[in-house]
Amino acid sequence: MSLRQSFSMAIKNIMSSKVRSLLTMLGIIIGVAAVIVITGLGNGMETYMTDSFKSMGTNLLTVTVIGRGSSRSVSEEDMYQLVEDNPQYLDALSPTVDFSGTVHIGTETASTTSVTGVSEDYLYMKDYKVANGRDLSYIDMENRSKVCVIGSYIAKEYFTGNPLGQNIRIGGNTFTIIGVMEEEADSAQRTTDDSIFIPYTTAARLSNTGRISSYTFAVVSEDNISESKAIIEEKLEKIFGSDSAYLVISLSEILDVMSQMIDIMVYVLAGIAAISLVVGGIGIMNIMLVSVTERTREIGIRKALGAKQRNIMAQFVIEAATTSALGGVVGIGMGYMFSEIATQVISAVLEVEMKVTPTIGSVSLAFGISVGIGILFGYLPAKKAARLNPIDALRYE
Repeated sequence: MSLRQSFSMAIKNIMSSKVRSLLTMLGIIIGVAAVIVITGLGNGMETYMTDSFKSMGTNLLTVTVIGRGSSRSVSEEDMYQLVEDNPQYLDALSPTVDFSGTVHIGTETASTTSVTGVSEDYLYMKDYKVANGRDLSYIDMENRSKVCVIGSYIAKEYFTGNPLGQNIRIGGNTFTIIGVMEEEADSAQRTTDDSIFIPYTTAARLSNTGRISSYTFAVVSEDNISESKAIIEEKLEKIFGSDSAYLVISLSEILDVMSQMIDIMVYVLAGIAAISLVVGGIGIMNIMLVSVTERTREIGIRKALGAKQRNIMAQFVIEAATTSALGGVVGIGMGYMFSEIATQVISAVLEVEMKVTPTIGSVSLAFGISVGIGILFGYLPAKKAARLNPIDALRYE
């Protein structure tokens, strides 16, 4: 009997007992669908997290000077010199100062608006675009000018016309609007749309401490993020004589660690879900043993007509593999359907634009495992059928 004939006979036997075949496939269907949804969820989480981190700048290094009681300090001149001395690793620098002054726009108070003192390179480093007006300049830093660049939400919410040239009061000081940034998101929460950027020199002078303790570096390449971080740490180590006086944070390294954690979690959950594939395999073995018993006379007739053991074994292994493969196909369809449902649920409940996206690799792996399980668990019944004595089989009632 050819492979095509064996496959055709397997389909015929499966279709002759539709309900029993469907129940037999159920474990495989659930296992394949679960593996696809879980890996798709992990892939979606990783993509969402990567996009979120990139919007914050995975090519950036944030340096916070703690001091720890040391009489030594680092100046912005030292940091700028560090960039000039290492052009192959460090691209740009911006001292950053979080300004805590209350923002008043006309008669209203913008309680959620963040104010940050930055350099003229900051918007370029963060890949923010100015839609109207101009960016902060070096002259603004030198003159400690009271000028600012505002987010699009502030421009729309508080200024009916063009906000350029109009004033905002920050911490009791009047700042003139020189630029408006491009809109970044529909919601103003925690985005640059509800932010104000002023010269860092102005922010440092108006702040209580009067000094700069935070710096943002842009690296030339994310591939050299570790080397760039080491250069900065070595410089600060020489200045303070201790590695506890500063903190260098790399979003890229944090992203790598979190991605690894997500991968581990997905592998564990997918492994748990794959247990149902084993359960499905046991169901296939059980039903194939029943099938061998039901078709004992058929096996005896085929052997009497000259069928060899390998022909009988091949027939039952192919039937088990076909049953498992059909379950895998149905499971793939259900996996994609549930992935789409999960995407809609996440979007509606969590209000997060995260897409559950199964990969071709995970789908292929789940299907391959389902077929492999069919062959593995179909081997024992096939072997039992192949070893039947043709005389005893013909006498079986």
